[in-house]
Amino acid sequence: MRTLVTGGAGYIGSVLVPKLLELGHEVTVIDNFMYGQTSLFDVMYHKKLKLIRGDARDEKLIKECLGGTGFIIPLACLVGAPICDKNPKDAKEINLGAIEMIIKLRDKRTQKIIFPNTNSGYGYMEEGISFCDETSPLHPVSLYGELKVAAEKALLDDGEAITLRLATVFGMSPRMRLDLLVNDFVYTAVKVGSMEIFEPHFKRNYIHVRDVANAFIHAMDNFEKMKGEPYNVGLSDANLSKLELCEEIKKQLPSFTYTISESGKDPDKRDYIVSNEKIEKTGFKPDFSIQDGIVELIKGYQVIDSREGLTNV
Repeated sequence: MRTLVTGGAGYIGSVLVPKLLELGHEVTVIDNFMYGQTSLFDVMYHKKLKLIRGDARDEKLIKECLGGTGFIIPLACLVGAPICDKNPKDAKEINLGAIEMIIKLRDKRTQKIIFPNTNSGYGYMEEGISFCDETSPLHPVSLYGELKVAAEKALLDDGEAITLRLATVFGMSPRMRLDLLVNDFVYTAVKVGSMEIFEPHFKRNYIHVRDVANAFIHAMDNFEKMKGEPYNVGLSDANLSKLELCEEIKKQLPSFTYTISESGKDPDKRDYIVSNEKIEKTGFKPDFSIQDGIVELIKGYQVIDSREGLTNV
């Protein structure tokens, strides 16, 4: 199967693309390599990989790359609230406009889209609701969340698409990110040894980056059964508050200490518990626990001296 992956050299793409190649897919990657990352160097030898340095907003390029493609995985994105707030025009063009362009250009009869949404679209839980499932109201609390929610709606309205509402992703990747909560907290625990927590009761759901890649492959393998629907993708036993996450880190790194701020405010106001039952009923099961990820991150961070030692947004 020929697959087009935009943003394929990013945090998720650099884990997903080698898996697709290993499974026999012909993969075309479009990435602008804005961070100078070398994350796909180890698969450059692969005859079924086509790599293009380009922009996911380039209509001519996208149209050319869609020829003969069966699956489209549009990973190209300005990820997270801070970078979207800093670059709102680019965020709107990349996170929403580029998706609308793919919808317009693709052949819906033969070309299927699997889209990485975020469960941050839930924002917060309404009073009386115990958890967020795919029928829960969406309350995005940032431009990033608003754009991802709008892109998901456009895809599901058009049809022949699956959207994966990803929990906060963690774990080591060839194109590493330290701005993600678990990755950031573990880095601080390893390199600083202590931290102050703001609004420690705020809860989120989590998922390992390799399980995210597996979720895309699961959706490809089960497309006809799953199409036309959104799916939460996270660890059902990892709806953790920031305080609970720190406690898990301390189990693996006993020297780590943390204090709770009584006055500080976290600009990220996401606070929700997520149900992943819908995708689990399709047969998807994550392989990596939050504890696995913490151990992996502790191990990985020992080989760098500073944040500058990793490619980061």
